[in-house]
This record gives sequence, structure tokens and C-alpha cells, in this order.
Amino acid sequence: MLRGIATANCYVDDPAAAAAWYAEVLGIEPYFHRDGPDGRPAYVEFRIGDHQQELGFIDRRFAPATLGEGPAGAIVHWHVDDLEGSLERLVSLGATELSPITEHGPGFVTASVVDPFGTVLGIMTNVHYLAQLEPATP
Repeated sequence: MLRGIATANCYVDDPAAAAAWYAEVLGIEPYFHRDGPDGRPAYVEFRIGDHQQELGFIDRRFAPATLGEGPAGAIVHWHVDDLEGSLERLVSLGATELSPITEHGPGFVTASVVDPFGTVLGIMTNVHYLAQLEPATP
């Protein structure tokens, strides 16, 4: 049923500011944006990683009414090659550590931050992710 992350969407107060911050974090510019009816940015999206998965930022005014204020819900963990260095970089760019580096078993280590826009960003090293990148052997 679930085959992979198609798009991870985050609701933020200022999609343009979130796009600028993530452009700095990721080292790329967003590939897509859409303005709302008032001409302000309503949605900005990046394609990132080995599978070009989508990371989007939606103006909070378009959030479903059931979403509360502050970080909540699922944490999407993105694989990184250098967990400690990635965590340090995110914090140096203005994120706040939410969960410290935590080992959950051999090859599965996570951490998370809250970005300057209130979105929880999970990072991890994951042996299963790395294994799927290796060519299949006949």
C-alpha cells in the first residue's frame, strides 16, 4: 500500500522565508512555487535526495482546520550521511534541537530539530536506505 514518500508538506507562516532557509540548508533553489489569490507565495517545493522526493512548504492559512499550533504529527526522517555534522549545521542555521542523536538499533540513528518556521525536521542514518541504493546482484 505505502510505497514511498511522494511529498512531505509542511505548513508555515511564511513560505518564502522557509524556501530561503531551506535553499541555504539544501544548497539548491526550489523547483516550483505557486502564489495564492492575493499574490503572496502560497506553496514552494524542492526535489531532494537520491529519489528526488518532494519537500513542500504551504502557507499555514491553507492548513486543514484540524491542525493545531506548534509542531505535531508524524516526524519524517531524511537520511543523511553525516548525522552529527548535519545536526550541527541545522542548529547553526537557526533550528532548535528537538531530539538529540539517539541510536534505535545497529544502523538506525535519529535526531530532529524544529526549523525557524515551527516544522519538525527529522534526520537519520539508516542502513535500509543505503542498501536500497546498492545495485542488485544477480
